[in-house]
Amino acid sequence: MKARAIQRVRPTLGDVQCLAMAALVLCATAGVAAPDEELLGKATGYPVASNLAQAFQEPYRVGSFSAMDRIAPHCTIEPATAPLQFDKAAAEPAFRYRYEGKTLTLDDYLQRQRATALLVLKDGQIMAERYNYDRKPDDRFLSNSMAKTIVALAVGRALEDGKVRSLDDAAATYAPQLEGTLYGQTKIIHLLHMASGARFVEDYSGKDDLARFNQTSRRLGAAAAAKVITEREAPEGERFNYASAETQMLALVLRGATGQSLCQYVSEKLWKPLGAESRATWLTNPADGVELASGNFNATARDYARLGWLMANDGQRDGQAVMARDYLLRMTEAQQQPEQFRPGRMQNKGSTYLGYGLQVWLLPGTHRRFVLFGIFGQAIMVDPELKLVVVHMAAGKDASGDASGTHMGQERDALWRGIVAHYGHW
Repeated sequence: MKARAIQRVRPTLGDVQCLAMAALVLCATAGVAAPDEELLGKATGYPVASNLAQAFQEPYRVGSFSAMDRIAPHCTIEPATAPLQFDKAAAEPAFRYRYEGKTLTLDDYLQRQRATALLVLKDGQIMAERYNYDRKPDDRFLSNSMAKTIVALAVGRALEDGKVRSLDDAAATYAPQLEGTLYGQTKIIHLLHMASGARFVEDYSGKDDLARFNQTSRRLGAAAAAKVITEREAPEGERFNYASAETQMLALVLRGATGQSLCQYVSEKLWKPLGAESRATWLTNPADGVELASGNFNATARDYARLGWLMANDGQRDGQAVMARDYLLRMTEAQQQPEQFRPGRMQNKGSTYLGYGLQVWLLPGTHRRFVLFGIFGQAIMVDPELKLVVVHMAAGKDASGDASGTHMGQERDALWRGIVAHYGHW
């Protein structure tokens, strides 16, 4: 047998430099460990759970939070035919933040906290974009309660379209199946403010009112679940009390008002117009086919950035209104909320740091800032004045993200303040 000739090619200086740079990147990546990798399933490739209950267990949490629509029934939200494009900065800014007496970087943060994705958008340009735990830009990430803000945006569009006549209408006006229930008698504006006055405990213990509501909803549907919440402990509109059931009632209102599913309405009125690049999904309840609206929305980090960018621009995309600016301000401006819902005034689990607008959290400071929060560490932080959006996906230790003793919420806030400080002031 004749031996094949081997052609030897002398590498150029450019080839050597490229190989050296690739090796440097590989070495840097190999040397950086995300927190609790093994506990979260690295050795088994971050597996996806076989059901929703298993999805929140630690060995399955990372994999499942990027694959919820492979586990459970869902509907689809289609992207834009001409997506909004973001350029990437030529060089990443040297972001710094102060926490526990130390000056830290983005890389420090990703080694300290269970963030699965982190994206910083400034003036429509991606300044930084990182992924942990083998996640990728085309992965869809579970929003948890960030989805509530999407529901509120849909209510705003329905109001603008004349499908909802007034936020002072009772929920049962549009969802007659709620007639005779406490939630059916509650005004839409008070559901948006989490201020129905209902006695409702949501502490994620598995034994709270949320669990009781969800158990009935899974068997009989959301309208039947509304009947298990029967007692008001305060007049509606007077007091903030976080209750995911109230967002689920808004989903029923929207279905009745628009004659469409939430997925259909959000796709046509929000997701496509804001310029989403990728398909999103929303888990649905097999009992009634209604979207699980208080969470369970799934999208890429970049599309969450596009959502934040729409809100940073008061509902406009490229100078064209996707939704009314007045409604965006009503959602997110502290001065437009009743006094008892403003930052520094609102009582929430022993703290007055945050306020609450229409299904969105309000931050203190010299100008308007707000944030979409979801349990286990999800957040989209928005500063309209600085045209700044930070997307933070995570697989926190528990619902608050803080059970590991790393205090994700506090350090995430410090990181956000550090990024703001790079461009302006708090």
